[in-house]
Amino acid sequence: MNQLRELWRAFHRWAKGWDTSVVVAVLIWIVLRSYLIEAFRIPSASMENTLLVGDFLFVNKAIYGGELEIPGTGIRLLRVPGYAEPQRGGIVVFRSVEDSTPNLNIVKRVIGAGGDTLRMMHDTVYRNGTRLDEPYALHLAGGSEADPGFRLQQMRAWQLRYYIGRDSAHYHPTTHDWGPVVVTAGHFFVMGDNRDESYDSRFWGFLPRAHVVGKPLIIYLSVATDPLRIRWNRMLRRPR
Repeated sequence: MNQLRELWRAFHRWAKGWDTSVVVAVLIWIVLRSYLIEAFRIPSASMENTLLVGDFLFVNKAIYGGELEIPGTGIRLLRVPGYAEPQRGGIVVFRSVEDSTPNLNIVKRVIGAGGDTLRMMHDTVYRNGTRLDEPYALHLAGGSEADPGFRLQQMRAWQLRYYIGRDSAHYHPTTHDWGPVVVTAGHFFVMGDNRDESYDSRFWGFLPRAHVVGKPLIIYLSVATDPLRIRWNRMLRRPR
């Protein structure tokens, strides 16, 4: 009986030590994930061919500043400033601006920043009157007739507030032709590289700076599903 008690006490001390180690490890993981680096998986085709479905990224969260985030709760606090600002033409990871998906992380490319005048004519983007050279942009789905009516209404509803064209009454934007609109201060206009498969600023509006959480650092794994295989040629690439 005494031996059993001693064994139980020894097991209890061992388990208690492991409990402490696990708690400390989880706390360290939460801090690293919140402020330094986080893993992210590409779930959709909106950034093809720059980023493919099944790409796994490490995201640099220190660059733009971070907040301590409690996983699964949506609680964020103790913001730490970053050492850079998102650049036009760069790729950013950000939290959704829509109330229906507050904790969803999204990746897009910055097209314009506060004060920029943007427009798109026949799939060509102009920023402050200058045509953008966008070798990364894809246009695969065809003309504006492919745009669902409710999406066009969504675009028009928010863009009218920032539209600086001459005839707002007859302004009817499509995903291929819209603007000119002026980006408000402290915000960005973002789009996916796969322009016909991306739900982005054209539909839901400007991205607040506070929602930007990081910059893709490197692709550490890429898995295709049809057929199932590892894309070795994408390993260790830096998204640009």
